[in-house]
Order: sequence, then C-alpha cells, then structure tokens
Amino acid sequence: MNWWVKLNKKQRAYLIGFVALASIMLWAFISAGVITHDFNRNQLSTSKDRQEAVISGVILTETKDEKKYWEIYGETGSYDSNNEVAMLDNVIGNFYKENEVAMSFQSSKGAYNSAKKVIILYNDTFIVLKDGTTLKADRLRYAGSDMPVVATGNVEITRGGIFLATADKVEINPNFESFKISGNTTSKIFEEKE
Repeated sequence: MNWWVKLNKKQRAYLIGFVALASIMLWAFISAGVITHDFNRNQLSTSKDRQEAVISGVILTETKDEKKYWEIYGETGSYDSNNEVAMLDNVIGNFYKENEVAMSFQSSKGAYNSAKKVIILYNDTFIVLKDGTTLKADRLRYAGSDMPVVATGNVEITRGGIFLATADKVEINPNFESFKISGNTTSKIFEEKE
C-alpha cells in the first residue's frame, strides 16, 4: 500500500476510473458469453443440417421396377431438407397404371412429401381420368399406388354431357376406373343426344 500513498489525487482518480472501466468491460464480456454461449453452436447446427433449393422447371417422378407410377412438373419449386417437402407452383402431371397414363392433373400449387411419399395438389385443381371423366376440386391427395386418390372441397365431376355431380369428397379407386362420392352431394344424369 506504499505505492498508493505516493500517488497524488489526480493519479488516484485515474487509477480508480481505469479499474472501474476495466471491471465493467470484464463484467459485460462475461455476461455476453453466458447469454450467447450456445447461440453460435445452435445456429451452425441448424444451418449445416438444413438444405433448401429453389428451382425453375422441376420434374419429380416415381419409377419402380421399370414401372412409372407418377410424374409431376412444376414451373417453379423449392425443396426443404428439414421437412423433406418439395413445394411446386403451376403443376401438371400424370398418374400411370401399367405404364399408361390413367389420370392427368393440373393445379396452381402442389407439394410432395418425399418421406411419406404423398402428393398433395391444392388451389384450382383439375383432373382428367382416362375415360374422359373430369374433376375440379380444391385439394387432391395421392398416398401411393395401392391407395385411393382423394379429392376434397367443392368437387365437381362431369363425364361427357351425360353426368354431372358435386360432392364434398371423392375417392378415386387405385386403378383409376371408378370413384365414390360422399358428403353433401348432388348427381344429375342426362339423356345422351343423338
């Protein structure tokens, strides 16, 4: 403490100010480290694991044992590896049975979940079956070649000029040859004109 006595008042004031400033800076540095100790690690792990691609003109297809089950073309699309979902805009595509087109579709929006192997079309969805039957719906869900294709929301079905139906829900059987309507439905059958 002999050195403290040798300092004049001005030097003591400078020393006290310097020690106080150094203490405040040390406290701020330690506090920042405690608050953000995991921040960079969490940010790096989520950034490293996540992959996202935005693509123009994307084609997705499922083929197994040289049999094509479906194909989808999106004018634009994005894929996020975290949830394994491809989002597509202005979608057109086909579902196949025995390597022939059995059902075609068009929709303004679509999604494909690669983990669950599910296709969902929504917003202005238009469907044409091989026999000429057409469907309009708010949403279509395809969950595999052995499951029915399900169309829901404001469904309107027409076949030529002889059949018109509306429904809340339509299930198209896996071979795309027949369908079942349910919910609030109306059906009209017209005579065929000669």
